[in-house]
Amino acid sequence: MGLGGIIMDVFTPILEIFVPIIPGNIFPYFFGETINGEPLEMFQRALIAALMVTIVAGVLGSFLLIRNLALIGDGLAHVSFGGVAVGVVLGAASPLWYALLFSTIAAILIHELQTREILTGDASIAIFLTGMLALGLVILRLDMVFNVPVFGLIEINGGGITTDIEGYLFGNLLLIDEQSLDLISLICIISLISLMSMRSMLLATAIDPLAARVQGIPVRGIGICFSIITAAVVVSMVQVVGTLLVTALLVTPAATAQLVGRSFRSCMIWTQIFGIVSVLIGLYYSSELDTGSGSMIALVSAIIFALTAAVIAIKNTILSPKDNIN
Repeated sequence: MGLGGIIMDVFTPILEIFVPIIPGNIFPYFFGETINGEPLEMFQRALIAALMVTIVAGVLGSFLLIRNLALIGDGLAHVSFGGVAVGVVLGAASPLWYALLFSTIAAILIHELQTREILTGDASIAIFLTGMLALGLVILRLDMVFNVPVFGLIEINGGGITTDIEGYLFGNLLLIDEQSLDLISLICIISLISLMSMRSMLLATAIDPLAARVQGIPVRGIGICFSIITAAVVVSMVQVVGTLLVTALLVTPAATAQLVGRSFRSCMIWTQIFGIVSVLIGLYYSSELDTGSGSMIALVSAIIFALTAAVIAIKNTILSPKDNIN
């Protein structure tokens, strides 16, 4: 039994407690509703993976915003699709390992290009984003042209791409198998421990890198470690929201939290709340309306941000002191 299986054994009984109060026809299956006396592990595995990824993405997203790196998640997500495409064409049992390799290398290169002032961060992210996404699409197309069998993942007839590949682009929680859950669990646990252990140094290097270097903090090493963690977390999110929608969980809840939080700690707490609510509501509507899980989660996250921003704007308008006109 892998790490994902152990986590399933621990949290499945907890999820099953909520089954009687969960609304909907399909949504209860994510919590352990049974068919012929047996729960559908595919649904439970999807929910557990989504919650783990959301928690870690919320922590990472908070650090990304204070370091002005909101776009790097989107860039590395597109890079990961190039890795997924290579893994699929090579017949890998879990293409996410290739995505992890590609994203890690890209994250380190982006960091080095920026710190050595060869390219700005935005420019290097844009180059890797478009280049690796194009590589993935070209590899898939060439594979179809030369009619190479790829374990049934790619539809050769008609030159289309099956829902398996679309799941990596737009997110499909039900594609998460036992091997993928093991990888996602490993990434989430290691990333969360690493981020919490480096919390003070990450804040110091984000606020004043020069002062941090004077104090003996290894700024370059912290930056590389943070880039690798970001790449790993982005890969873990690919099957939850898809490569095209990673920002929905990585940045949007953290940005919403900054509207209501008064400190970094409170922002991290609010980020968790907004992220988990977005996932649960998105999963509910996607399962009941038969829409894509990734796109619905992204839409709910954006709606929560818009509503929060509107409420705060109205509140500030009402409570702000009026100018005295003499």
